[in-house]
Amino acid sequence: MNEQQRKAQAQIKQVTSLDRKSNQDKPLSEKTTADFAKYFESTYQPPDIKKARKRGREKVEVHYDFEIPKDMQAIGQGKKFLIRTYGCQMNEHDTEVMAGILSDMGYESTTETEEADIILLNTCAIRENAENKVFGEIGHLKPLKLEKPDLIVGVCGCMSQQESVVNRIMQKHQHVDLIFGTHNIHRLPHLVKEAMFSKAQVVEVWSKEGDIIENLPKVRQGKIKAWVNIMYGCDKFCTYCIVPMTRGKERSRRPEDIIQEVRHLASQGYQEVTLLGQNVNAYGKDFEDMDYTFGDLMNDMHKIDIPRVRFTTSHPRDFDDHLIEVLAQGGNLLDHIHLPVQSGSSEVLRRMNRKYTREDYLELVRKIRQAIPNATLTTDIIVGFPNETAEQFEETMTLMEEVGFEAAYTFIYSPREGTPAAARKDDVSEETKKQRLYRLNELVNKQSAEAMKSYAGKTVKVLVEGESKRDPDVLAGYTEKSKLVNFKGPKSAIGKIVEVKITEAKTWSLDGVMVENTVEVN
Repeated sequence: MNEQQRKAQAQIKQVTSLDRKSNQDKPLSEKTTADFAKYFESTYQPPDIKKARKRGREKVEVHYDFEIPKDMQAIGQGKKFLIRTYGCQMNEHDTEVMAGILSDMGYESTTETEEADIILLNTCAIRENAENKVFGEIGHLKPLKLEKPDLIVGVCGCMSQQESVVNRIMQKHQHVDLIFGTHNIHRLPHLVKEAMFSKAQVVEVWSKEGDIIENLPKVRQGKIKAWVNIMYGCDKFCTYCIVPMTRGKERSRRPEDIIQEVRHLASQGYQEVTLLGQNVNAYGKDFEDMDYTFGDLMNDMHKIDIPRVRFTTSHPRDFDDHLIEVLAQGGNLLDHIHLPVQSGSSEVLRRMNRKYTREDYLELVRKIRQAIPNATLTTDIIVGFPNETAEQFEETMTLMEEVGFEAAYTFIYSPREGTPAAARKDDVSEETKKQRLYRLNELVNKQSAEAMKSYAGKTVKVLVEGESKRDPDVLAGYTEKSKLVNFKGPKSAIGKIVEVKITEAKTWSLDGVMVENTVEVN
């Protein structure tokens, strides 16, 4: 996806073992100095990438007993928090959880940096550019920290799971009070309290993933669409990717918990859910007590009375025939499938450790199109992987055309410390990589524009998400195939699925007029 496409999709203004539980703690009369000492000591538990690579056999427990300790439930009263989120939908969902926890501690949300009493940067480690943005923001917060010494500045998320990042923060950014990772978000109340009392930086990053904590509070963005996490971690170990080390091994939530959450969202009037995971179609493979796959979960989603169900991200290697058969039922299971290919060259895919070939991918596409003829496919593509030849890049270009992707997130390869690919010598110049990305984006733009032209004059169903950021008189939303539509209509349409007749097709968006009748009225 190029910058033009990103800007187009950012134009919708939204309407808007576990710690001991507090009731198991000692009564005050029985506490000693040692019991209180922990609140005046800084935690220091740094990340260890070697430990993070290991996949232990420890059983993952599911816990339903999370609660804010009583002595922390009002710690944020009269104070405000701000969370800045970088990266993928998983990070956005983590932010919803942290916002829920902080709200339960008495904090109020703010969008103004100067008002905040606690600022958390929820970070992404996938690409160098995202990392640079975070360090830039850390630097910008230093004057505010000097002005407000009681302000808590925290760095969390995937970047915090990397040794080099934590070391850099500790050495060069002493104004950062708190560093924690992706596995111990449920520890946030304890970590905030330690950061308040400690005179040193509080660092707690688990290199072994934690258990599954089911009843964490959430503050969701809006009341129309919702993220629903179905699993954590990834076991694929692509040679360019740091995620298996930052997010840990694959752990699936129990299906009954996911189904209950989606049913609850449906009862609240949500129109769409997106099932989240680093590799959603590996869901259930870690279950030892039952045979229940992602196809089975999607089949159960099909039975829930919610208009739209999406999922992201899937891996071609785990996209099996049963899942295709279930998706072919249609209904609330939408026919937009994001299927990252990364490269069109079998040799590059081998070096990436993707464990499928170009031919395997094309066969999977054939099966999907046979079962779901109108399916819209989008993808992720990396150019400039170490030692990618001109011929191998051309294979990516021809695959792009052969599949007919209607959109693609496109990137120049970014080496990540701790991954096998980062240790490889690379004979492709930066200029060559930029030229390849430019050519690929031109093709992506062309194919997107051609796909959009087919909508001119047609009537589509649009889930209205809010006003356009550019024009408050214009509403915006997405079709079932995830096409952005801008149109004029009453504010009462926000949150509903309405019919819109397309009057103009652009490269990354559609313009239209609202048809009188709405498809869904809630």
